[in-house]
Amino acid sequence: MIQLLLNDILDARPRTTGLDALEDIAKSNDDTKGFKMRLRVLPALAAIGLSLSGCVGGGLDLFGGEKVDRSISTSTVAKGRPGGSTDEITVQNAVSSADLEKVGANPLPWANAATGSAGVISVIRENRDGTTVCREFTTTRHAYDGIARFDGKTCMTGDGKWNLLAFDRER
Repeated sequence: MIQLLLNDILDARPRTTGLDALEDIAKSNDDTKGFKMRLRVLPALAAIGLSLSGCVGGGLDLFGGEKVDRSISTSTVAKGRPGGSTDEITVQNAVSSADLEKVGANPLPWANAATGSAGVISVIRENRDGTTVCREFTTTRHAYDGIARFDGKTCMTGDGKWNLLAFDRER
């Protein structure tokens, strides 16, 4: 009786050859794999979309708004102070404090940490007219707006302070 039941079960199954069995085993489950992959990618895409929504939503403020800070302006350069720019003062200090006997004909480098400018004083000539001592100089300035050459003149006043009389950009 058991034998008959087994024969009935075996007869009820579709008969497959050896090649058919291998094809069944080797078949890919693309639909299942694709679905599982989509389920994994979906949360990642949702997280990216939510994090970028702040940039697109109100963050860029493309249409102007009341919350725009207009106190800061780009592409502007502050005007020089009445006493001259700090680069002029730095060059004047370098020229007035230079020991001309030690410097001789050698170039004298200078740098201004406040503006980031730097340059080289190539010529310093000292002239004495009675009690007045003046130094004429030629320097370069390497700054954010390019490289420029300047001619200048500084003179010592009666109280021992140096006064910058000229600092003209060569054309």
